[in-house]
Amino acid sequence: MKNIITSFLMVLMFFTSCKKLDIAQGTPNCIKNKIQSFEQHATCSDAHVDQFKFQSENVYVFSNGTCGADMAEEVLDCKCNSLGFLGGFVGNTKINGQEFSTATFIKAIWKK
Repeated sequence: MKNIITSFLMVLMFFTSCKKLDIAQGTPNCIKNKIQSFEQHATCSDAHVDQFKFQSENVYVFSNGTCGADMAEEVLDCKCNSLGFLGGFVGNTKINGQEFSTATFIKAIWKK
């Protein structure tokens, strides 16, 4: 009986610990992996990742949400190379010397 209970608890723990994230279809694998890590460390309940077209390529903005002041948003290309940070303490608005306000929103990729 003890083995049955132990087995049941192990199976239950396995299924409850594997949380499937709702990530938009077609998202590059490295971005998916980055989101899985980001989800574990993002403290704000409104953290999210959005896709934009910027300087003729798809980029992904990792936003920590609005629960803290001066939190920067990292901008990554489709190969997970960091292009820079927006906002933060200095209020940066440029990536690669260009105003990010020229970027075109494509879609929401993930939200907490």
